[in-house]
Amino acid sequence: MDKNLKNDLLIRAALSQPTERPPVWMMRQAGRFMKEYWEIKNKYSFLEMCKTPKIAADVTMLPIDLLGVDAAILFSDILVTAEAMGGDLSFEQGVGPRFANPIRTAQDVENLNVDCLDKLQYVADAIKVIQGRLDGKVPLIGFAGAPFTILSYLVEGGSSKDFKLTKTLLNNQPEMAHTILQKIADVTVDYLNMQIEAGVNALQLFDSWALALSWNDYQEFSHRYNKYILSKLNRKDVPVISFCKGSSVFAPIMADAQPDVVSVDWNADLLNIKKSLPAGMAVQGNLDPFVLYADKPVIKKKIIDLFERMRGENGFIFNLGHGIMPDIPFDNVKYAVEVIKDFKY
Repeated sequence: MDKNLKNDLLIRAALSQPTERPPVWMMRQAGRFMKEYWEIKNKYSFLEMCKTPKIAADVTMLPIDLLGVDAAILFSDILVTAEAMGGDLSFEQGVGPRFANPIRTAQDVENLNVDCLDKLQYVADAIKVIQGRLDGKVPLIGFAGAPFTILSYLVEGGSSKDFKLTKTLLNNQPEMAHTILQKIADVTVDYLNMQIEAGVNALQLFDSWALALSWNDYQEFSHRYNKYILSKLNRKDVPVISFCKGSSVFAPIMADAQPDVVSVDWNADLLNIKKSLPAGMAVQGNLDPFVLYADKPVIKKKIIDLFERMRGENGFIFNLGHGIMPDIPFDNVKYAVEVIKDFKY
């Protein structure tokens, strides 16, 4: 463990060591619910923000300075690996990410470049700037998108409600799907190891769209590659968190990849999931983010109920079951963090 960390609650919880209270961070904690984020966003495109280390550091620091959370997470996007591999990526206001050259043919697959780490150097540079700014105050979490989720964007050409093109590929051309997934997995290993070398204190693998898959398809087209990635990381002293939408269903399979932490969506009872995992595997979650729209007494009650449910359990990181929505009141998020930090076991 990094001896320079002044607040190592997250690392201790991730390694299932005792903590005085649950550590707190939230997915999308540096984002559109903050006016300070928009003051930066209105000057630059989203990709400019990701690719300019100083700006990425400015955004990463916002929730540390304004909310007082127990960890920073690198400001970036899961799709930067897909772009580095040759995806023609853009972000459209109100639409989200778009790939102008979606994968349609064997030649498209052949064209995916796995030797592309140099194109992601800006991420390593950002990590160094952020760690200089954090100065050991809290840990920094790095991350990447999991292969299935990245494949879905590359095949659909953007976000999808039904994943029709992706599932048709998995069903009709599984060999092609496996070729794409292996390429993404190899890039992801290099990318996450680069982040470790640059100085992150923890990592999260985001499989945002795993819930689209059946149990068997999840094993074949998602878990297999997530397990491969986790087995290739230089993980000494760097805990790895595995997240997917669908973790309430897939947690038993996710555990087989041996992450340090399974991040759980809001559909499951967190203690039941924790007890179903191998001893010493931590959990993260799992407040429904929509609770943060509620009145403050409700927010407090839901958080305390979750904490009482988890009382006596080592290896618990507070988070949401998914990311903060852009129109959640900032004041409610700040209040939630205060409630959490006031709690003592």
